[in-house]
Amino acid sequence: MSIPAFQSFTLAILLFFAGQKIAEYWGVVRRYSIPEPVVGGFACALVVGLIYYTTGSKIEFDLNVRDTLLLYFFAAIGLRSDLLTLKQGGKPLLILLALATGFILLQNLLGMGVAELFGLDSRAGLMTGSISLTGGVGTTLAWGPTFVEKLGIHNAVELGMASNMVGMIAACAIGGPIASYLMRRHAIHGSGARPLDVGVPAQQLTVPLDYFGVLRAWLWLNMALMIGGIITPLFHKVGLQLPMFVGCLMGGILLRNTLGQWMLSRKRRKLGLFHWNSMRQGLSMISDISLGMFLTMALMGLQLWALQGVMGFVLTVLVLQVLMTICFALFVVFRCMGRDYEAAVISAGFGGIALGSTATAVANMTAVAHRHGAAHRAFIVVPLVCGFFVDIVNALIIQMLL
Repeated sequence: MSIPAFQSFTLAILLFFAGQKIAEYWGVVRRYSIPEPVVGGFACALVVGLIYYTTGSKIEFDLNVRDTLLLYFFAAIGLRSDLLTLKQGGKPLLILLALATGFILLQNLLGMGVAELFGLDSRAGLMTGSISLTGGVGTTLAWGPTFVEKLGIHNAVELGMASNMVGMIAACAIGGPIASYLMRRHAIHGSGARPLDVGVPAQQLTVPLDYFGVLRAWLWLNMALMIGGIITPLFHKVGLQLPMFVGCLMGGILLRNTLGQWMLSRKRRKLGLFHWNSMRQGLSMISDISLGMFLTMALMGLQLWALQGVMGFVLTVLVLQVLMTICFALFVVFRCMGRDYEAAVISAGFGGIALGSTATAVANMTAVAHRHGAAHRAFIVVPLVCGFFVDIVNALIIQMLL
């Protein structure tokens, strides 16, 4: 059964509300800052999986709109970023990239070792390592033909997709608990009243919105998407197969630091400041909705029956990968990133870097920020590392191990 795009999107809205209501009445979800969209989206995936196993019927959703939502979200992050923030994040960015590089190598060595224990080609373990976990669905599908046609690993794509599904679910679940544990363990307090990078504080139920401010935010987001559509093919021409959302993130940064700075210049400060402030709340609202709906749709579209046939191997290696990720975030990432609130938020996002996707990493950080306050540097460093530099490093390491 195929659910059309409009009905799928409407169901995603209902699931978002369902996740919100469950979070209100289930203390565990609030306590560990598990993103509300994760609750509703994964509940749908469980129901769809149960229907398949009991009746044999497959339910598939048309989720094309979720990719556009992701572009809007990252364009909004770019529009909230200035060069001063990027400059301040320079050293943490390099540190996090070095940590992610080392972890990619550990991921692949673990996957290859477990594959040998199960009597499989050790290179099949790469599909349960950084290809599917750090790389995500796009990287899995990109490397699939190489493993099938050149290496003769015929179930490589199934291994990668199954690992990606389990990894994304785990990434959504561990981020909040990691940050909560670190903040309790080290007596860390959030940033409190500082403006959030994404959305509004959990305590703030209403946000003053201006009609023209929302339209201005929408216009700037669309301009960032158009610039991203120009930047991304340029990367492809020079051999960097970077995802579209990275181009949109850069498009937002470019707009913020050219046209945005021009509007806020001293000569035009009064009018420019008025226009900028009027659109900031609209920008927060659109970005928050885009992230929540993307994550809901990504999880509701999981096809759990893809785990058939490789369940034992995948579950074994993924349990070990998740445990290694938690330990690495708690004892390495947190310490190396400064042992403060920003470091705790980055540690929460590291689960998305290592197991899920950039959107998952940011969703984990957003859930923590909604509860404890903004972490501006984290929202710049993690998306840039996860969406830009890691893809390049990952490709080089995979090629080396093959």
